Amino acid sequence: MIRRFQLIVIAAILLIAAFSTELGFLFYLVYLSILVIGGSYILTRLGLADLEAGYAVNQLTGHVGDRLQITYTLRNTSRLPKPWLEIHNPTTLPGGLPGRAIALGSRAERSWLVRAPLARRGHFRVEPLQIRTGDPFGFFEASASVGQGVAVVVYPRIDRLPLWRLPAASIEGSHSMPERTLQTSPLATAVRPYAPGDSFNRIHWRSTARHGEIQVKEFELEQTADAWIFLDLERAPQGGRGEESTVEVAIRAAASIADKALLENRAVGMTVNGHRQAILPADRGGRQHLKIMQLLAAVDGDGATPLAESLIGSASRMRRGMTAIVITPSLDAAWVRPIAALRTRGIASVVVTLDAAAADRLDRDERRRTGETVTDPSPAAEDQRAQRARALRHALSEFEMRVHPVSPGRSLAECLAG
Repeated sequence: MIRRFQLIVIAAILLIAAFSTELGFLFYLVYLSILVIGGSYILTRLGLADLEAGYAVNQLTGHVGDRLQITYTLRNTSRLPKPWLEIHNPTTLPGGLPGRAIALGSRAERSWLVRAPLARRGHFRVEPLQIRTGDPFGFFEASASVGQGVAVVVYPRIDRLPLWRLPAASIEGSHSMPERTLQTSPLATAVRPYAPGDSFNRIHWRSTARHGEIQVKEFELEQTADAWIFLDLERAPQGGRGEESTVEVAIRAAASIADKALLENRAVGMTVNGHRQAILPADRGGRQHLKIMQLLAAVDGDGATPLAESLIGSASRMRRGMTAIVITPSLDAAWVRPIAALRTRGIASVVVTLDAAAADRLDRDERRRTGETVTDPSPAAEDQRAQRARALRHALSEFEMRVHPVSPGRSLAECLAG
């Protein structure tokens, strides 16, 4: 707008000077200016005419570490070339999306692929495609918005936990490990040749046709050691920043444990004491997996409800034979007694503790490397935190609870293997 105003002022001065002095040179400049400005205006107006554009996103959901692929296509259906086009997608994704400046010839088409890493969980937007063009002198510009914005949900990263095991269910007739059974169950795991006495409804006809002899299905006992995950996102005990903060590690641990339990055909419930306490009733299957991932993509470490209160409030939802999994960085031993009381109801418990002090130290070291001024906590505060950690360990050992300490920088699978 400022440049256009300056152009109008210069043109007016030039026009007044030409008619006042009647010099041929000034009239030549006036005609040249009209030609250049008029041509620039026409070129800008035609810059987006007969132009087809669009973009396609390969997925609207993904996990941290995946790559979002976006395909862009521009097509010029006019006989006139497009000498300069600037294309970009406004987005809230971390790192943004790269733009591009291209030229299109007569009836030409250009396509390209952008791979954007999904570096942080959360809900993000990819706004409509913005196309801009102008004249070589920068007098005018034109822009257009193409398509509709889309929402992209990034779920937390899921780590594989090959050695993670939940305690066996305490329900008679149930089992937490695979075991062959003569009864039909939802868990068909293998086929074998037919033996006398096998029921005809156990025949697997596709395998029979492939092998040329009758094959029957083998089943495993359905696992009923279901899980209820308590994810502690109270603001006060959290530590660190970024991917190695206690918040992100806790969410990643909850997602990984829930994923493994659902793959084992367990029912999984979840309580999260974030900004608003969220409770997911226990269920199994792909739909429950989607609900858990959507919940974990949106939560943050800004809760005000203590863990002990969350445990007491959700205890009535748990049934005999379940396993309570507590994921917390809290050093307050007040939550130990409510989780220990579940044992009298036939509910096992597993505790995953997060080292907030180590996460804070890691964050301070990282900030020092970037040149920031960092103040270390006082020795008295460090001693007080160490005493609270020892008291918590003592309380957990008193009730003989199974504990998995998780430290920043270590593999989650390694920490949960013991």
